[in-house]
Amino acid sequence: MIRDKSAKKPAKDALEEDVAKKATPAKASFRRERALIKRGVWPIAGCDEAGRGPLAGPVVAAAVILDPDRIPRGIDDSKRLTAEEREKLFDKICATAQVSVAVASPARIDRDNILRASLWALKRAVIALPEPPRHVFVDGRDRLDTACDCEAVIGGDGIVLSIAAASIVAKVTRDRLMCALAQDCPGYGFEQHKGYAVPEHLDALNRLGPTIHHRSFFAPVVAARAKHMPWTVEPVQDLFSVNEVEVQVETTVEIDASAGL
Repeated sequence: MIRDKSAKKPAKDALEEDVAKKATPAKASFRRERALIKRGVWPIAGCDEAGRGPLAGPVVAAAVILDPDRIPRGIDDSKRLTAEEREKLFDKICATAQVSVAVASPARIDRDNILRASLWALKRAVIALPEPPRHVFVDGRDRLDTACDCEAVIGGDGIVLSIAAASIVAKVTRDRLMCALAQDCPGYGFEQHKGYAVPEHLDALNRLGPTIHHRSFFAPVVAARAKHMPWTVEPVQDLFSVNEVEVQVETTVEIDASAGL
């Protein structure tokens, strides 16, 4: 019997296509929002932040309530989009949805730490929405202390469409802020790296020292401040050092008279 060798090719092609589908992450969808709408829950907001990792600049949080009848095409996790795509979607989202933004400054980050400052900004963004939401989806592990139900979704910016929209708004807003800061602080390249710890930024920190827009307690900033402004760095006591301490010991000797001494 003669077998057709080409008969196996469709199966192989199908297998390769299946592997490709698994390797390509699915786009964010409006499925979770629609499930809540069917239960009568509305409005529904998604919120996300941009800028937790950089050495300089603020954390920017955004909250978005998408209009189910006017959802712009192409919304996805901001990290999967090009800068040009984000800019176009930013304008479309702002034109069709309810949007709010809140900013946590470097001073607040220094005071509260990056996590608390981020959660503060996210909550402020939700409060600032034109219409109070009845349900909030937030990207990450931490729920927000909001007046309505709040659901934390790990990797939510790639799963929940409302969060993805918020990630775009937060990212574009922060990028624009960092470009503005670049005009105020030339030489650091904020317009290029947006404050992240890339080699060019670390080199500028080493040469020029930190600015008021840098986060004081991030390690590379601490090192740059110690080099350029050592008088601002408080000495840290070494808990393992041994200091000589003069100790006076009083010795008392009792003599037993019956011992015949």
